[in-house]
Amino acid sequence: MAETPRTEAAPVETPPVATPAAPSPGAEGLRRGAWTATALAFAFMLLNFADKAALGFAGSAIMRDLGITPAEFGVVQSSFFWLFAVGALVVGALSTRISVRLLLPALMAVWILTMVPLLFPVGFGLLLVSRVVLGFAEGPAYALATHVVHSWFPPEKRALPAGVISAGSSVGPLIAAPVLTMVIATWDWHAAFLVLIVAGLVWLVTWFLLSRPSPEETTAAARPAARTRTDWRLLGRQLRTPTILGVALLAFVGYWTTTLRVSWLPLYLEQGLGYDPITAGRLVTAPYAVAAIAAVSAGFVSNRMIAAGVSRRWARGGLSVGFVVTGGLCMYLFTVVPAGALQMAFVAFAFSLNSAAYGVALTIVADLVLPGHRGAVLGCLVAFYSMAGVIAPLVLGFSIGDGASPAGYGVGFAISAVVIVVGGLASLLFINPERDIARLQEEDGQAVPG
Repeated sequence: MAETPRTEAAPVETPPVATPAAPSPGAEGLRRGAWTATALAFAFMLLNFADKAALGFAGSAIMRDLGITPAEFGVVQSSFFWLFAVGALVVGALSTRISVRLLLPALMAVWILTMVPLLFPVGFGLLLVSRVVLGFAEGPAYALATHVVHSWFPPEKRALPAGVISAGSSVGPLIAAPVLTMVIATWDWHAAFLVLIVAGLVWLVTWFLLSRPSPEETTAAARPAARTRTDWRLLGRQLRTPTILGVALLAFVGYWTTTLRVSWLPLYLEQGLGYDPITAGRLVTAPYAVAAIAAVSAGFVSNRMIAAGVSRRWARGGLSVGFVVTGGLCMYLFTVVPAGALQMAFVAFAFSLNSAAYGVALTIVADLVLPGHRGAVLGCLVAFYSMAGVIAPLVLGFSIGDGASPAGYGVGFAISAVVIVVGGLASLLFINPERDIARLQEEDGQAVPG
């Protein structure tokens, strides 16, 4: 949302447009470019979550090789998020000056470099350092991937491609679970990271061959004066709106689930429920499969609700909250029902429905924030909600203790369920895009994205 300048030094930022200032390639060309960008960003998130999940799939082997306890392994999983927020803030700020088309491949290159040491025998310290650096580089990944698709689509159509990006975070582990589990069982856990390095190199080559400037980027390039300086006062006001705060809270409790799914679910299936590693590798795919379907479906439903005249508060916020809270309830239920098909159904829904919320909820940011600030605002949101990634693995790790008993897992997941349900319901008290758009227009005369 642009601010009417109060002094001559303040920049004027205009609302985004659907087509570039340069000669238009036509509707078909724009559509093809938009979905190509979405496919590349989807693959980017796929690899982002595949390498996050790799440590969970190799958890038992790593603990055995390094001689560490579940609590110490929880510290390793938590360490991934120690600089996650810093990376999100730093790269989010850089996105106001550097094209996302350069930032994405730069992040991928760093990911690859951090995984190279894991091809060889490592100690606890080197494993910890590699995860910290990887976390810094992956912190801004979702914000930048979302920024890419938002820059290609008009406001009323953004929820579906944003849902596709969210689905990438589920499809990554869905593919990685059977593949990496088999690689680990056949060779060792070091070989799993070789597979990920090769996949990252393939993505890098594909990105440089297929990526193109978005209409927003083309328009900004035609008016360089519009990006001479970021209006940090306006950015601060946008971050303090109740709707953005509500989205931050919702994303925090949603990411709590994501972190547990990546870091502890494979071990829970092995140690808590007693499945062998190969079976656990197959069962862990169920939540990811459901999450991928739910993420795309949620984006489609949200777009249809907007087209039918439903307010953004409910088509974006209410729908997202419903998914997160239902997932939290399912998390509690799988800790109290007997082992069997019903329990596995609750596990699948508990670790999947939150993924449906991300794309839809973060689309609210594009409803409130103009392109020049979008990457920075999304980076700040990621920095905040990633704190769940620091806390959640520790809560579960110390709930389990040294015994890795089903009861310990049950306590940790029950505590998490309460956090998720209460936080999700509280977020809806804040989320109201229409109210905050009107307030900003009235107070500052700001234009809004639409």
